Amino acid sequence: MIELRPANERDLGWIESLERECFSLPWTREQLEHQINGRGKLLLVACCGGEPAGYMGLDFVLDEGYVTNVCTAPAFRRRGVASALIDGVAARGREQGLSFITLEARVSNAAARSLYAGKGFVEAGIRPGYYERPKEDAVIMTLYL
Repeated sequence: MIELRPANERDLGWIESLERECFSLPWTREQLEHQINGRGKLLLVACCGGEPAGYMGLDFVLDEGYVTNVCTAPAFRRRGVASALIDGVAARGREQGLSFITLEARVSNAAARSLYAGKGFVEAGIRPGYYERPKEDAVIMTLYL
């Protein structure tokens, strides 16, 4: 069973570690602290059997939501963690009265794009050169709530 909860300061160590493991430009501790404590921000943690398995961040302003990051620990991939996080973020977005949630995915990340499309996200455009290390375009995907 996957349980979702808001991230807290005790989560920073493993989130930092997972950021370094999974991303070429990981967020800093300060950025993560701001995502946990900042106004108009949410960082959800997914746990499997009480063990942290992934996280997803959302910034929101007025009725707009912007996914900041999504990450599933390699040991928990293909178990529904990212799917549960997307559902949880969408539910909280609806509670906040958001009209939409948008995110960027690497053009080459077919698995992520397929997952998002299966959750109702539609492709809304391209951000040329959005990603670094390696340089790559991003597909903008939007979920209308």
